[in-house]
Amino acid sequence: MLATAGGLPVGPDWSYEFKWDGVRVLALCSGGSPALYARSGALVTAAYPEIADLHLPEGTLLDGEMVVFDAAGRPSFTALAERMHVRDKTKAARLAATLPVSYLIFDLLYLDGMDYTGLPYLARRERLEELDLAGPHWMVPPSFGDGAATEAAARENRLEGVMAKRSDSVYLPGLRSADWVKVKFDRTGDYVIGGWRPGARKLGGLLIGVPTPAGLAFRGRVGGGIGAAAERDLLSRLAPLATSDSPFAAGAVPREDSRGAHWVRPELVAEIRYGNQTPDRRLRFPRFLRLREDKKPSECVDDAP
Repeated sequence: MLATAGGLPVGPDWSYEFKWDGVRVLALCSGGSPALYARSGALVTAAYPEIADLHLPEGTLLDGEMVVFDAAGRPSFTALAERMHVRDKTKAARLAATLPVSYLIFDLLYLDGMDYTGLPYLARRERLEELDLAGPHWMVPPSFGDGAATEAAARENRLEGVMAKRSDSVYLPGLRSADWVKVKFDRTGDYVIGGWRPGARKLGGLLIGVPTPAGLAFRGRVGGGIGAAAERDLLSRLAPLATSDSPFAAGAVPREDSRGAHWVRPELVAEIRYGNQTPDRRLRFPRFLRLREDKKPSECVDDAP
């Protein structure tokens, strides 16, 4: 079952969970080690050997999120990315020791062969919590009845967002439903444009950064949010700023981003919406919003990662 994006719904008809920055995984239990499946249906058991000791009756199907927590106790998608595509058992075992995953189980679809998908969300949650699934690498994260408080706690702990679920909703496999609403906490920031790259259109993406004494520190490539009118405006403004030298600090721009780049003098500031930052300070899911005519490049500073 998939969620729709939206604002936080409120009222007694809704329940709330934290939104975890991980990947969706279904666990099919058969009495022994569970078989793990990605949302695509691909078998991913080999990637997560830590979950092998999760034993439940045959015919039990769980839904949850696989995450890797960082040193601050927050989910790190960057760290998880090193785990999620591994299929070699030896490599997976080695990574399990250095980047252990946690399986955050939020729904019970079948138990001992009995179909629970037609039960209301609260009934499924109650039975799930009765299973007492608290292990070294799996748990049932909490569900709450107060949406505003859940959102405040998620923001305070710098989580990805909140999942709101209608308390009487059934589980609809494979469908995207308004009974589940995902509320993501996107951020915005102001960044200096140091260059651009062509793509499917003439302006494929902006290369952005923040000022440092050594030059711009690279914060990523932004292609989303640039419509036809914005593309024309940006190109007309970037053309007079063209320069042969990169304004970024030496070695700051990865080769795959600098290939074919057109460098410009770092004089334009763009407001960017993004999800969060990776440990190396790249913006995740960046989208161009507008040029900041009212802001100087020297005023651009890094947001907290």
